[in-house]
Amino acid sequence: MLKNSWTKFTLTLITIVSQTFFKLPVSAVTNSYCQLDQNTITTKENLRQKAIAGNTAAQQEYKQMLQQHGNLLRNCRQNNWLKEQAIWVRLYPCDVQAGSIDKVLDTIVNQGYNAVYLEVFFDSQVLLPKNGNYTPWPSVIDVSGQENRDLYAETLQKGRERGLKVYAWLFSMNFGYLYSQKPDRQPALARNGKGQSSIDVVHDQSQAFIDPYNSQARQDYTQLLQAVIQRRPDGVLFDYIRYPRGSGQQSVVSKVKDLWIYGDASKQTLFRRAQNQQGRWLLERYVNQGFINANDIAQMKNLYPDEKTPLWQGRSASAPNTLSALQIDIWYFTVAHAAQGVIDFLDFASNQVKQRGITTGAVFFPDGNQVVGDVGFDSRLQPWDSFSQNMEWHSMSYALCGNPNCIVDQVKRVLSASSQGSNVMPVLAGFWGRDDGKRPSLESQMEAMRTSAKPVQSISHFAYSWLYPEHTRQRQSCSL
Repeated sequence: MLKNSWTKFTLTLITIVSQTFFKLPVSAVTNSYCQLDQNTITTKENLRQKAIAGNTAAQQEYKQMLQQHGNLLRNCRQNNWLKEQAIWVRLYPCDVQAGSIDKVLDTIVNQGYNAVYLEVFFDSQVLLPKNGNYTPWPSVIDVSGQENRDLYAETLQKGRERGLKVYAWLFSMNFGYLYSQKPDRQPALARNGKGQSSIDVVHDQSQAFIDPYNSQARQDYTQLLQAVIQRRPDGVLFDYIRYPRGSGQQSVVSKVKDLWIYGDASKQTLFRRAQNQQGRWLLERYVNQGFINANDIAQMKNLYPDEKTPLWQGRSASAPNTLSALQIDIWYFTVAHAAQGVIDFLDFASNQVKQRGITTGAVFFPDGNQVVGDVGFDSRLQPWDSFSQNMEWHSMSYALCGNPNCIVDQVKRVLSASSQGSNVMPVLAGFWGRDDGKRPSLESQMEAMRTSAKPVQSISHFAYSWLYPEHTRQRQSCSL
């Protein structure tokens, strides 16, 4: 009797194990990039379609397969030099259709990705349900009958069912065109010395950068950020932590009126950095006039004869008091003030996320902090080397030279500025299995990282829309 019971138990166990694991041999993972083979992909897609159609048996089998693939992917990544391979993803109104998000996420897992960076704030839109959106921006999903759909929360859930980490990816200092058109938000916009906003300067007229010192802009962003972290993503990535980049000569700032410090909040914060009356007077004259000359110095001394030299934060009382020395000091000080606004805005935003125990990351260009010429700077003024070392550094390494060497050089430059190396997570652009003009294949770029940038263990690919353009077009142009 005991023997028969044990035999039945053994047969049942073998049946369960075979249903769960034997359908998916280890050979389903075809290469060192943890990608699944085509037969396995086709089987899963067929199950997905049957599950959507209401086949209950297919729904159960599909759910089991998702879990199996998640386990395979996790094991593959644990045994791979590249512990995390992520992809950047944007959703569209068409993704409210049944099975649409599932197909996107299945494609991601099939290709060996184990993390998703989901865009939740971009181009004046937020990925929040219309009926639960209390931010100044409209919802991405503005479809009749779908007012309560929360594609952000759904993607978090569906991603985790597949063993994926899902980060929220947000534009930061770029609040978008619609925000710039709000009459009551005009003081929040960053402005240069010509009174222009970034809408006037950036050629696509869609990028509206805010004054990082403006309290209204911070309040609006906090409102958005609280909704984002309430849904508990695995991390939050901050993009557009910088000023706009113009074209041609406007891609470089070389004089004070080029700087985006002419919003009232930024100007007043700058003037408060003065440490005596001469310092404040000279800062105001320099910003408003655009330069200082010998007459300005003489007038300053006549107004405040009891002070020996103009002072502001970081300037020593023993610093040279000549015109040329003051011109250099005041120029670099205003540039530092502009850059500090970027750092402060990132800290203000990321601290809210860290308080909830959620990982944060900054997205930046490795050349966004470059000096240009004798006294010029890249107009983005992106001081990423001063970003917190406790954040992930997602460096957009897009250099073009026909081979991976210049891309590796960009990553090495970022690694050299990091105190730990492990927080550097390069962002690569390209295509699987083929070169694209001067841009080498993703495989060749990652192999170069493996051999030449060894602290790197996490890489992401930008973006789903570039790698899967046909599927993206379908998701952009459906009839709802």
